[in-house]
Amino acid sequence: MKRPSFFPLLSWCKPMLKAIQLFLVAVSLAVAFVATDLRAQDATPEMINELALGSYDQTEETIKKLAATGDTAIVPALEALSEGDLYVRKADGQVFIVKKSGKNYKLTDPLSGEVAGEEPTRNFEKIKVKNSLRRQIRSVVGGLTLQAKDASTRLAAANTIIKTPDEDAIDALNAAIEKEQNANVLAALEQARAASIIISSRAPEEKVEAITRIKNMGGREALSLLLGFQGQADESLKPQIDAAIESINSDLAMWDAAQNIWYGISLGSVLLLAAIGLAITFGVMGIINMAHGEMVMLGAYSTYVVQEIIRNSAPHLFDWSLAIALPIAFVVSGAVGLVIERLVIRFLYGRPLETLLATWGISLILQQAVRTIFGPTNKEVGNPSWMSGAFELGGLTITWNRMWIVVFTIGVFFALLALLKRSPIGLQMRAVTQNRRMASSMGIRTPWVDAATFALGSGIAGIAGVALSQIDNVSPNLGQGYIIDSFMVVVFGGVGNLWGTLVGALSLGVLNKFLEPYAGAVLGKIIVLVLIILFIQKRPRGLFALKGRAVES
Repeated sequence: MKRPSFFPLLSWCKPMLKAIQLFLVAVSLAVAFVATDLRAQDATPEMINELALGSYDQTEETIKKLAATGDTAIVPALEALSEGDLYVRKADGQVFIVKKSGKNYKLTDPLSGEVAGEEPTRNFEKIKVKNSLRRQIRSVVGGLTLQAKDASTRLAAANTIIKTPDEDAIDALNAAIEKEQNANVLAALEQARAASIIISSRAPEEKVEAITRIKNMGGREALSLLLGFQGQADESLKPQIDAAIESINSDLAMWDAAQNIWYGISLGSVLLLAAIGLAITFGVMGIINMAHGEMVMLGAYSTYVVQEIIRNSAPHLFDWSLAIALPIAFVVSGAVGLVIERLVIRFLYGRPLETLLATWGISLILQQAVRTIFGPTNKEVGNPSWMSGAFELGGLTITWNRMWIVVFTIGVFFALLALLKRSPIGLQMRAVTQNRRMASSMGIRTPWVDAATFALGSGIAGIAGVALSQIDNVSPNLGQGYIIDSFMVVVFGGVGNLWGTLVGALSLGVLNKFLEPYAGAVLGKIIVLVLIILFIQKRPRGLFALKGRAVES
């Protein structure tokens, strides 16, 4: 019988044995790595305690050993040492971060940050430190925090170096810049590196390049840096620094002008929202409605009520609170406006003084009614998440709530324009505006057009209140702050003309914002009022006067 051969079996086992051998080597290396890491972790508290031993030179060596661990947990201990808050217990040589509390020290573990009790001050001795060690600590701490996992920690470290540039931090900054992926942190790191190079002993070419980099970054922080360097930098660098400062100032002036224009557009959109309903009622009916501001106030309180119901019943719908409040505010303010027109105003047509006094009295009644129901104090109306915060656009800072109010105002304006141009009720309103008697003779029921117009204008004021609740205090006096400005917008733009109201609101908003830095808010409004009075002397009907009412008169 033929003997079985073991050679095939052996040839199959050799790769298996080699694989097992490699596996055992890998396991051994892993165990050794873990053991080394554990030994390093165990050694860190001992190294912290070594800060209390020996001379300044030994302390410097210990700081280097701590830095070599790369452990960010040592940062509080090093910062405490730099600030003179690191003490050693005489009995056992244990090091603690301390804070004085009467005759005792409150102890904090320098690595874990856990509270370690209280002991009498006589049991401890302060670990001495000098300026050269502080510089070393600042460099070590900067290097560790610049490599931290958390982006906010890295950003804070970079901003600290920007405020206090340090030549010793340049190498750490270079290493951090190579690894950084976050754009905001990277920009801060590069700015910190440039600032550190300018005050360093490096070559003039590098310093000029750093000045150029800071100039290209622009902004007020870069300007502050360069202004600080004027007294520190070499005389040879001052022309470059002065040129960079002049360039940044020029850019900032341009961005400041753009920011004022944005603020003016934002204010103009608020004025347009408050005035657009008044433009319709004033244009169609010739009514000076002093209660128009209270329609705005009712819209704001409708928003408050909606948000309170949502907070108590369905908090998850809070981001939808404004969308829910818009139709409710329109209906509430429109209904109140309709009641006012039917019960009071329709008996006073053609009597402007009596109408003004009556609507002023109605405004006081509405304010007092709201005070009785809701109280006299301001009410909290929250911003949905999509209207909170701000964003940067070049050198502009734009808040989301103002941005959305501008968008909302544009939407309301064009919706109302379409209503007046395309719908039957809109065409009837325009006919009554241009010639009331002719419209009546053509079969248009002008009293009901007046009622619908007043209700529409009041409803639009209500949805203006929803928007204003996001940027102003919701109180019984909310509408009073906008009624005079609204009348100025309507008169300046042209009675009954929506395009005139738009141009008037934006013009007055931008003009106000450009006057405020020089004349102040109150004097600025007075100047605007004087300018409008002078303008009306030349053009009594405003910028865009409607034709046709003169025929009636």
